[in-house]
Amino acid sequence: MKGLGTVINALAIIAGGVLGILCKKYLKESYQDTITKATGCSVLFLGIAGTLSKMLHVETDGSLSTNGSMIMILSLAIGALLGEVIDLDAKFERFGEWLKHKTGSDGDNLFVNGFVSASLTVSIGAMAVIGSIQDGIYGDHSTLIAKAILDFIIIMIMASSMGKGCVFSFLPVAVLQGVMTALAVVLSSFMTETVLNYISLVGNILIFCVGVNLVWPRTIKVANLLPSLFVAVILAEMI
Repeated sequence: MKGLGTVINALAIIAGGVLGILCKKYLKESYQDTITKATGCSVLFLGIAGTLSKMLHVETDGSLSTNGSMIMILSLAIGALLGEVIDLDAKFERFGEWLKHKTGSDGDNLFVNGFVSASLTVSIGAMAVIGSIQDGIYGDHSTLIAKAILDFIIIMIMASSMGKGCVFSFLPVAVLQGVMTALAVVLSSFMTETVLNYISLVGNILIFCVGVNLVWPRTIKVANLLPSLFVAVILAEMI
């Protein structure tokens, strides 16, 4: 069944978030802050590792070379401009505030930050994109199931420090991955290996930016960089 991987992923996020909230009750505020910073460092290195895996290549003589630098720069620059014009970051936060009110969490000062940080962490990585495309084209859920296990752990840790806003990150995951799965069915002929590689490259850089925000709050408007993913697809098709 196509789309099953996203359903499993969303349920894993909910389960991890609930477990994290239960743990939060037993953690001092100083512990929660340290856990948030530790999670941020982990996300930073996930982004770095994913980016380098797409950029670095070993030549026949054993030397290292890089590729994709120009498309990476153009994708991020053009995508940032589009994101600022649309101001996705503000829309993301407004949705978080709406959720905060609807869930009766008006007294939770960490709700919106938890929702935005967790949502961006689990929604824009390479596994989310590639897994959704595999699900849509081949009905292969394996990548999204592996992602579900990782997301369970990540959201559990984030929720233990930032609270129940993290649980609702299942909403953008369900929507974005569901849309990508549906699009993959329609646009399967365009999903070449080159396109997937550039999506993964830019996506991992955005993951790095999420890590920066966890360690140094509100440094980068990561949501405003999301159009970079679509720009990467267009540029990959042009080369």
